[in-house]
Amino acid sequence: MPDTKRFIDLLNFIRSETDRHLQKLDFPEEPAFLYDPIRYVLKGKGKRLRPLLVHLSGRGFDADPEDLMHAGLAVELLHNFTLVHDDIMDKDDIRHGKPTVHMKYGQAAAILVGDSIFTLGQLNIDQIQTSTVQAMNAYNKASLSVCEGQAYDLQFEGDTTVSLDQYLDMISRKTGALLSLCAELGGILGNQSHEVCHKLHTFGLNLGRAFQVQDDILEIFSDEENLGKSLESDVAADKQTVLTILARKHDGWDEIKNLTGDISAKRERMQTFFIETGVEARARQMSSNYITKAMDSLSVFSGEHKRAMEQFTHFVLNRTH
Repeated sequence: MPDTKRFIDLLNFIRSETDRHLQKLDFPEEPAFLYDPIRYVLKGKGKRLRPLLVHLSGRGFDADPEDLMHAGLAVELLHNFTLVHDDIMDKDDIRHGKPTVHMKYGQAAAILVGDSIFTLGQLNIDQIQTSTVQAMNAYNKASLSVCEGQAYDLQFEGDTTVSLDQYLDMISRKTGALLSLCAELGGILGNQSHEVCHKLHTFGLNLGRAFQVQDDILEIFSDEENLGKSLESDVAADKQTVLTILARKHDGWDEIKNLTGDISAKRERMQTFFIETGVEARARQMSSNYITKAMDSLSVFSGEHKRAMEQFTHFVLNRTH
């Protein structure tokens, strides 16, 4: 079987098993105000990139499959908690091609749902049998870091003095921390040394940076059908992204940034500007550079496991949505 097909088959297997276990989570019927929207969230068509990374990393160190499943579920639940609350804060109305929780069930329900999904993640990480305390500590540190990143993201809205370094620190917390956790959990559950776990953490951090830079690009250059979430919320909120920060150095940006009225028209003007000034190309190169740095940390793996991690890295880089 060709390497690529074997890899895709493996991803599909992990994804389907993750979905199956998510659907097996047993919730009572009441209070329906809480549990109906939780079921709604967990039936979403997520890509499950984070549990995929947990499993691929842990398989490289012969980690216990049950531990990996609990860890994979925990990080997917943590990810969904952040999405539910972020959608409220960002006023997004579409997620995974469906109405966001606060749009469908109301803001009060969405806050409760996010809190409850976070708690479900804690209950799953607690079921790990190998290096339980170490895994829980890593999980909680990453959770706090993600919240810090979201706080910076909101704090930076409309602030044109935010530097590229400040932006990169923000995405390292908001996106990098969770992917770092996923990679590192594979090492923790595989009883690896501090040095190996640190390299896995560094891999996930750089992968997360590349992922978020690419997400900034997709927010402007993709479409809602492909991206599966609301577009233009970043534009409407005047969020700082890698594109807007790089654009400041070019004449004409202030005029486009200050456009009012039709957000779709403004986004189209931004697309043209980013292409013509080379901002888009620079951002894509930045993402590619972070991928290269991530690859440098994969020396902790060997053979088919290293190839699988490399393929996953390219899989993330080459996504279109």
